[in-house]
Amino acid sequence: MPIFSHRKNKAKPLSAKALRLNRAPLRRAPADEPAPVAPPARSRGIYLLPNAFTTAALFCGFYAIVMAMNGQYQHAAIAIFAAMVLDATDGRVARLTNTQSEFGAQYDSLSDMVSFGAAPALIVYEWALRGMGKLGWLAAFVYCAGAALRLARFNTNIGVVDKRFFQGLPSPAAAALVTGFIWLLDDLRIAGADFSWLAWVITVYAGLTMVTNVPFYSFKDVNFKKSVPFIAIFLIVLVFVAISSDPPKVLFGLFVIYGLSGYGVAVWYWVKGRPVSIVQTSSEPGEDK
Repeated sequence: MPIFSHRKNKAKPLSAKALRLNRAPLRRAPADEPAPVAPPARSRGIYLLPNAFTTAALFCGFYAIVMAMNGQYQHAAIAIFAAMVLDATDGRVARLTNTQSEFGAQYDSLSDMVSFGAAPALIVYEWALRGMGKLGWLAAFVYCAGAALRLARFNTNIGVVDKRFFQGLPSPAAAALVTGFIWLLDDLRIAGADFSWLAWVITVYAGLTMVTNVPFYSFKDVNFKKSVPFIAIFLIVLVFVAISSDPPKVLFGLFVIYGLSGYGVAVWYWVKGRPVSIVQTSSEPGEDK
């Protein structure tokens, strides 16, 4: 029997539909139609300027932890306030220079967790809560966990939350409330052990308020490019003079007012029969989605 067959394979005849498709002329794009553009390659680099501010805020948080471990509570509190200024700057710098990125947003959240979550919890524990035993470190953990949950919820709800209000107390304001109290008493030469229960209440209040739905005004609808009356500039000067005259008292007082303002706003709208809707159900005019 032969190994190879000499019979040739015959091609099958094409159908009528296939013949028509074969004879159809190729479609050419009109001269005025733009050629498809390939999507730009994704850059693997990061923007230096806004992330430099975020790194500086992270450094302030770490520096505050080191100062608290060395018993320098005033320096630790000042470092937290410096981190607040830097945290408020990096986002605005990114928007002004058009250098926003997903990396920057995630890096900013991690920096906030250190500067406004772990650092204040450790500072207040070392300053006043250590002598309270289990109640002390549990209060510090409530604050730290509240900051973590607050930041996670902010990142997931950023597209649906009304930008005029924060959902819960912002973590920088909570950190300023806790460390501002420490700065005030340390400036008055009062030991933390003398007011350990008050420090416990403030720490737990700040931690729980961060995870509530209480609305806190965000100041994001303030238009800094709009002209203002002359008296507004004079009031800003008075605020700077008041803060510089006695920073511990004035800053702590301002953040106590802000820390209670959310509950005041909620009660006011509830009395008026118009509860504040934090989560947007429809887009508002001029509001970014």
